[in-house]
Amino acid sequence: MFKTLNVSQREIIEQLKISCQVPSLLEAIATRKIILNTAKEAGIKVENEELQQAADALRASNRLIKAEDTWNWLQKHHLDLEDFEQIAEINLLSVKLAAHLFAEKVEQYFYENQLNYLAAVTYEVVLEDEDLAWELFYAVTEGEITFQDVTRQHIQNPELRRTGGYRGIKNRHEFKPDIAAAVFVANSPELLKPIVIAQKVHLIWVEEIIQPKLDQQLRIQIISELFADWLKQQISQLEIIPHFESDSYSQPVQELLRIAS
Repeated sequence: MFKTLNVSQREIIEQLKISCQVPSLLEAIATRKIILNTAKEAGIKVENEELQQAADALRASNRLIKAEDTWNWLQKHHLDLEDFEQIAEINLLSVKLAAHLFAEKVEQYFYENQLNYLAAVTYEVVLEDEDLAWELFYAVTEGEITFQDVTRQHIQNPELRRTGGYRGIKNRHEFKPDIAAAVFVANSPELLKPIVIAQKVHLIWVEEIIQPKLDQQLRIQIISELFADWLKQQISQLEIIPHFESDSYSQPVQELLRIAS
């Protein structure tokens, strides 16, 4: 069995094509170019101290604690220190450009879309028998059993059963529309009447409705959402055409190869 496998640029491109990855890679290239060009037009620059902080954040996000960890990570992804610095720079430029474009629009957007940021803490049991769901609903509301009893008896997944059917804190848009409509008019804590969706019956305990508050975390979330939507709009206006040449590789393909590594 061979220990070394040499792979050519042509083979890399061929694999990207037959695995249908070219569109997503071209979109990634377009995204980077849009960020770089727009940041340049806006006069946004990256200072050395900022770049060092961005590099440290990149190491932290990839759990690169020691220098050896960083070198191993670079080798795994076929990168050098210049590539690593470029990744940190584009990450930082993205953050700075997003703030430049949308920081002053956050409050207006929040108040216009405040309902979307309502959140709820819920527990859920999904059943296949609607009659059983109604039987359990009335048993809980009349105090014959608790919702915790229902979760222990009717949730098959062990991990979900151990947490009592806990589904976490979710914003309104994360729920299916029929469920959101019922959850966000509940007088928590409250057990909702069974909700039938696609032949499944949802029995949901609403523990708490959380009113949205425009804190720093939500500000960052809204800026990120607006920036992502803006990027999609910019890309939708582009016609991205890769150039595959028989004997040599054009600049767009060379760049695709570098990004892919």
